[in-house]
Amino acid sequence: MTVITLTIDGRSVATASGATLLEAARAGGSAIPTLCHLEGLSPVAACRLCLVEIDGDSRLQPACVTAAAEGMVVRTTSPRLAELRRTVIELLFTEGNHVCAICVANGHCELQDLAVAVGMDHSRLPYRFPSRSVDLSHPLFGLDHNRCILCTRCVRVCAEVEGAHVWDVGWRGEHCRIISGLDQPWGAVDACTDCGKCVQVCPTGALFHKGDGTEEKEGHPEQLQVLVRARQQGGAP
Repeated sequence: MTVITLTIDGRSVATASGATLLEAARAGGSAIPTLCHLEGLSPVAACRLCLVEIDGDSRLQPACVTAAAEGMVVRTTSPRLAELRRTVIELLFTEGNHVCAICVANGHCELQDLAVAVGMDHSRLPYRFPSRSVDLSHPLFGLDHNRCILCTRCVRVCAEVEGAHVWDVGWRGEHCRIISGLDQPWGAVDACTDCGKCVQVCPTGALFHKGDGTEEKEGHPEQLQVLVRARQQGGAP
């Protein structure tokens, strides 16, 4: 294994060649916020919260898909990055209908946690209050588009881990949303195995167990990591 050395937030970090900046930074003790990223799933750089500054590059780069390189000098925190991250969180809140007080994931929501972390106690942007639907056609689970942030974790876990390919992203722009099957009601999609992996990895209350009340949903994305490692080692089907 080839080892490379780079500087992250003023600290020298050694990491394996081929590692991403996100992996190197976290191994070196730097905390980079993410919403779309989840260990065990392919990175897609959808949320843009993990953008970092690299000396010699005027552009901000997503740490989850940028390879670490020998001699890189990287900053994961700065006033510019702090402002950008707060703005991203504000955009996620204002473009949806996130009413935390009555959400099943209240108190257990990654979006809510990051709002606190970036210091968002109010939005400087106007709320759009879009008209979005709720799909309760599945016998076990529900989908509330009002709380979806399009992280695509559900799409990737269903395709890459369960192999069912139930979820996809449909439409564009402000009309973009998660769809099941060929834009069918979730309960009408025969490919769904009722495994619930999509519910477990959802960072908000968009996907939930039917019967969950306010604050009752607790996601367990770490279970995915255990499953993926077990499969890689031949210890699980």
